Amino acid sequence: MIRLPFLRMTAAITAAVTALLAFPAAAALKPGDTAPQFKAPGYLAGKPIKFNLAESLRKGPVVVYFFPAAFTQGCNIEARLFSVAIDDFKKNGVSVIGVTAGNIDRLAEFSASTEHCSGKFQVVADPGAKIAKLYDATLALKPGWSNRTSYLIGSDGKIKATHSDLSPKEHVSSMLEAAGKL
Repeated sequence: MIRLPFLRMTAAITAAVTALLAFPAAAALKPGDTAPQFKAPGYLAGKPIKFNLAESLRKGPVVVYFFPAAFTQGCNIEARLFSVAIDDFKKNGVSVIGVTAGNIDRLAEFSASTEHCSGKFQVVADPGAKIAKLYDATLALKPGWSNRTSYLIGSDGKIKATHSDLSPKEHVSSMLEAAGKL
């Protein structure tokens, strides 16, 4: 027989953990902060690239979005949403780059997949979440992976907007709204 206090304690712990996971995380870098520069290997439409944030910023603002791992449910949704909206970002002169520490051995396939990135933006590998650490975008429950955090970085290298939430639903609209205000 299970005692009532045990059930109450279990329910309270479950509710607390669920609330913590559902609560959007706050990105440590705030608008006005200087974005850390980085270079990383990655892919565009399945082809290897070498990404350099400083070079990209010379061409215009950049959305750097961190995602936990290629070919996982939320990341698939988020990549698809960014690929569908890529023309809207381009209209605002903004490029998009995805950064992940998870499943990096599958990034070439992920970048080319018509169900996900559709070859419309670059995705780069972040082994050990080193870049994510610079942006305070590591996943608390799995520190070797990236959290789901998006940054809009202006051509001046300053953070213009942030969005951090494990749910992929609002990242694209949040970044598009901020890009429209540049």
